[in-house]
Amino acid sequence: MPETDILTLQDVSVRFPRRQDAVLTDVSVRLAPGEQLIVVGASGSGKSTLLQTITGVIPHSVVASLGGSVHLGRTFTADTSVVELSRLVGVVAQDPSSSVCLPDVEQELALPLENRCIDPALISARIDRALDAVQARMLRHRSTAQLSGGEGQRIALAATLIAEPAVLLLDEPTSMLDAAGLGAVRRAIRSAVDTYRPAVVLVEHRIDEFAGTGGIAGLPPRALVLGEAGTVIADGPTVDVLAQHGPSLNRNGCWLPLETELLAVTGCSGGLGEPAVRAGIRSLGEPVRALGRRQNFGRNVLTATDLTIDRGGGARVRAPSGTATPVLAGVSLTLRGGEIVAVLGGNGAGKTSLLLTLAGLSRPSAGTVTGARPGMIFQNAEHQFVEHTVRAEIRHGLTLDDDELRAILQRHRLTHLAEQSPFRLSGGEKRRLSVAAMLAHDRPVLLADEPTFGLDRRDTIATLAALGRAADAGCSILFSSHDLRTVATLADRVIVLADRTVIADGPVFEVLRLNEVLNRAGLVLPPLIRHLLEEFSSDAQIRRVLGQLDAAVTTGEGTK
Repeated sequence: MPETDILTLQDVSVRFPRRQDAVLTDVSVRLAPGEQLIVVGASGSGKSTLLQTITGVIPHSVVASLGGSVHLGRTFTADTSVVELSRLVGVVAQDPSSSVCLPDVEQELALPLENRCIDPALISARIDRALDAVQARMLRHRSTAQLSGGEGQRIALAATLIAEPAVLLLDEPTSMLDAAGLGAVRRAIRSAVDTYRPAVVLVEHRIDEFAGTGGIAGLPPRALVLGEAGTVIADGPTVDVLAQHGPSLNRNGCWLPLETELLAVTGCSGGLGEPAVRAGIRSLGEPVRALGRRQNFGRNVLTATDLTIDRGGGARVRAPSGTATPVLAGVSLTLRGGEIVAVLGGNGAGKTSLLLTLAGLSRPSAGTVTGARPGMIFQNAEHQFVEHTVRAEIRHGLTLDDDELRAILQRHRLTHLAEQSPFRLSGGEKRRLSVAAMLAHDRPVLLADEPTFGLDRRDTIATLAALGRAADAGCSILFSSHDLRTVATLADRVIVLADRTVIADGPVFEVLRLNEVLNRAGLVLPPLIRHLLEEFSSDAQIRRVLGQLDAAVTTGEGTK
């Protein structure tokens, strides 16, 4: 093995019990110190499993059959405990709160050094270096409970890198962040990697947003593509891999940089800055057709009046003055049958607290909620699982016959997982199950907290279609999301939260055109949505373009 390789996977295959097919098959990868790799693939292609084999969680903690070999430098992971491997590998996961152990930032960063018996005289300087690397020196004396999502993720990154791991794994590190938090974490990762020079493996669905204004150049310079069978489809320079495999990746439902997606659909390169690409987008909006969603909705099915909501259903956030400040105050809203409403706002704006209150799972400190008892899809899918198999989870509380169950499993691409434990699924598979299980119930109101979180493009489109069918059948849907493209595709109306209250409530495209509202709420329009709002005065044309782009995934058809 060359001494320059810090990570080597040789012919790695992984099989789980009760699954007919391998999740990974003959995967070989080598990474040198400082080399950066992005792993691309549809949901279920084995991205999370790949990371688990590098950390040693497979085979030491997760029951699975591991073939081939994984080395970290000269360390053979199959013969080394996860504790020992943690000295070589650092992991930054989706949810920063899952890795926080201590009440303040300074203690959180000191802990990994103390665990390694670092000289106490050196710890303070290393904390400063780690915080400088993630551009967060000002957070050193902050309580971890007071960190925003973006701040928490930067501290999680600093706490991972302070021990100077040889390999850094980034498992969708921006998936739960608003635009401001995502930008801060993106910059922090680049700065920290430059400082510590670990080998980096990135798994990320929000590729376009992670890349930022740099587009493809803003991604790791090397890309590995995994196919649905868990095999390596491509491995090489990111710009070349995306140029060669972009159309097939788009058809297979992978998230792609916008420039690559538009090339796959229009046949024109260069992104939104090129006249030919803009002309291709314009052609997608013609001819004008109906919106496809009703504008006359049913009766009021849920009404909230003058709600005041405390975080956690009782605990209050302390303002600098020492007075107790509610998460939300003076919130009133009405949901109508068949209407799809998106609730928007930055991290900490109160979206989840509002949904929990409307669901009856948290009591408001003031105000009332009247109407039908909603069903709810939780942001963390595992929080709603109660059964031991996928099949039983969907059937829970229902009397479905075999044909009905088979149709639900097929609709949500869960047939091959029917006998699996819900807790052993990948992140995207868990999300598909949580949506499928709740949609199986006939509820007049459905609340969904980030229903497309963790999904690839294909499953995002399928989930939006399933929610649309539920609304067409008369269900009222209220969902939260950081993904404004999803909101523009699905929602009839948006409610925007900021400054602890509702600052806007109206038709989706009308509100998205209000720059003052977007700025106040910290919302940033994706370049595609901004272009469509500027290009088309007709909401129907915007809907048609978004639908055509989605159709290129579900049918493989473009304008080329």
